[in-house]
Amino acid sequence: MNAIKIILLNFSETRRRSIKLWENIPYEFLNWKPDQKAFSIIEMIRHTLEGEHLFHTIIKNRGDLGNYVSPWENLAYSDLKNELNFAEKYRNSFMDMIKTLDETDLESIRIERKEVGQSKKLGDYLNRIAYHESVHTGQMLGYLRTLGVKRAQIWD
Repeated sequence: MNAIKIILLNFSETRRRSIKLWENIPYEFLNWKPDQKAFSIIEMIRHTLEGEHLFHTIIKNRGDLGNYVSPWENLAYSDLKNELNFAEKYRNSFMDMIKTLDETDLESIRIERKEVGQSKKLGDYLNRIAYHESVHTGQMLGYLRTLGVKRAQIWD
């Protein structure tokens, strides 16, 4: 298995586990959050989905967000199914972009985020994107533990 296939597998497995967790959250808890400054459950789900699109845009522009406007900007929160349906085309576009990469791109393409003083190789940057989702999955597990809600077994 080459590096591109491993990266695709990592993104697929990370998302599969996130969805497995999200699908087991009772609807009545979607707006719960541990404090007023935190994301609610549905906000964290959207943040994860929207964040992937933002990162994809950063990669396409090699770090420059320009006048980025999120497709989620004026979209009302609803439920998991609608969030996943809305994000599907953006997810597919992101995964398709990864499939077009050559292994040498992972080392030779640099993502330069001048506004945050960040310069990363594409391979490193892609792994950070998957990590972002994993961190929020861990936060969500903590939310559910606090609520006393049964958590899906994502460690299969």
